[in-house]
Amino acid sequence: MVDIDLSQPPFTLLDGVGRERVLSGVDLAYFDSDEVILEAGQPGEFVYLIHKGEVAEFDPHAPDSQSRIGHYTAGDLFGAISILNGTSRYRFKADQESLCYLMPKALFERLCDDYPAFAEFFRRGLAQKTRLLAERRVESGVNMAGFMLARISECMRAPLIVEAATSIAAAVARLNESHADSLLVARDDRFGVVTKTDLLDALVVEGATQERPVVGIAHFELVSVGPDQYLFEALVQMTRHEVARVVVVERGRPVGVVELTDVLSYFSSRSYVVSLELEQADDLEALARASARLPGLVQALMAQGVKLRFAMDLLAALNGRIVNKAFQFLVEPSYRSQSCLLVMGSEGRGEQILKTDQDNALIVADDSDWPYCAAAMQRFTETLYTLGYPPCPGNIMVSNPAWVNSESGWRRTITGWAERRDGDSLMNLAIMLDAHGVAGDIRLLERLRGHLFESCSRDELLLSHFARAALHFAAPLTLFGTLKKPRHGIDIKKGGIFPIVHGVRTLALECRITATSTLARLELLAEQGRLEADFAADLGEALALFTELRLKQQLAQLNGRQNSDEPNLVVVQNLSSLERDLLREALHIVKDFQQRLTHRFHLEY
Repeated sequence: MVDIDLSQPPFTLLDGVGRERVLSGVDLAYFDSDEVILEAGQPGEFVYLIHKGEVAEFDPHAPDSQSRIGHYTAGDLFGAISILNGTSRYRFKADQESLCYLMPKALFERLCDDYPAFAEFFRRGLAQKTRLLAERRVESGVNMAGFMLARISECMRAPLIVEAATSIAAAVARLNESHADSLLVARDDRFGVVTKTDLLDALVVEGATQERPVVGIAHFELVSVGPDQYLFEALVQMTRHEVARVVVVERGRPVGVVELTDVLSYFSSRSYVVSLELEQADDLEALARASARLPGLVQALMAQGVKLRFAMDLLAALNGRIVNKAFQFLVEPSYRSQSCLLVMGSEGRGEQILKTDQDNALIVADDSDWPYCAAAMQRFTETLYTLGYPPCPGNIMVSNPAWVNSESGWRRTITGWAERRDGDSLMNLAIMLDAHGVAGDIRLLERLRGHLFESCSRDELLLSHFARAALHFAAPLTLFGTLKKPRHGIDIKKGGIFPIVHGVRTLALECRITATSTLARLELLAEQGRLEADFAADLGEALALFTELRLKQQLAQLNGRQNSDEPNLVVVQNLSSLERDLLREALHIVKDFQQRLTHRFHLEY
């Protein structure tokens, strides 16, 4: 009886007839321990599917200490690339007595001809293979279409455009005729937006006449998107910029407008009303109610298969709005205008989905007079705790005077960190490098970041010390290139997430990249030619995979399905065959990245 698991890729890319052809066309072969199954340079005659045993892959051209490059166990397959390329590049040898199913070359080639997706599977990189996980969720009944396929062009309204000389009275008449909430005002080659609220304020509050040109009340700093972007991204932009509409721009011209009500209506069966509830919160009690709904929103996003980057962007924007609103409720406007509140760590990078410890700091303008700042920051820390953000174990919070300073004071502190280069100083530089301004005068942070770059980006010795932390944790792979499988699980944060995040952060510091998101930094590093585009994409996909596996653990713990208190531990034995394959490939990418960092910053010495 042929016992092949055809419920995993690449066999899920075949239909029932194709899978029957596999079952009826394979033979079973035995290989003794240390027997060469496929020699380098040998023409590929079979695809091998391991039933029992273990097989090692060797590069005969590499030094002996580095020649072992892969390891395959029950359920894995090899040899397909040898058929596609004509000959095998590597040697495959049985590590122990092994039984393998042999799929003849002729059958494999016919399947590739009849099922292009099956053939493409063997040519894919990590970035493409991870999409299979999403496809399998669709097949298992999870509906991603509303999130992943809805484009802004499907939901936008035609723009209502008037000339600059149009009067307020004429603008109101146009809005009423069109049943619109906003219009665009054209002035030279620029466009501004005017809402019904703007018109009402001008007439009632400012006492403007109806004949006044509408251009005088237009806002020309537009929040814009492209028609081919996902509708989900429009919601993220609205949340981040605190606006109720975005202008759709194509080739420099407005082609549409998307209102918040349009987006919420489109997603009405889902949990996105959290955004609206958050915006309407007018006191700390209402803010706490909106904040308490975020874990449920995360679970809804994950259950419906939303792409992780979209989920991270939305949750980062929502968390930023919660912190911003709490700051507004507790700090008087005059003091807010003289300071900048920072979130740091994973919140600063926009990579934390579930709420985590507080990591924040405050920059106060040099000419500020804020006598009770310390008391206000203590109340702020306590308020964030009531909103679901636990205190930072390392005390990196605004309630700690060490993380509240004037702009010039912060400059001196950063200079001292750069000069000392000890472990704590390097850690603090990393924390500050990820800082993101969520309230107050953001220009204070922009100037401080410029000083940080000036102090560090050209200092080769400092960069070398800074990069070394990315090598502190080795990828959890055995000497044979296979996944370690301890019962308690592998630490996905130490072995996977941190090396990517910190390594990319180091390159971003060197290249003076102001973006704080690891994925955004990777895109900019690729644009600058600092990393190959394909490798940067694979690093991004590896990070997304690690983050998603970690999030599953966190959600299981949140729902009481996880006995362990450690959300960073992933038990390999509990993963599907595809997930194990992707995890192994992703960890090899981490290992490759660590080697590149070693060579670039001379860490081998």
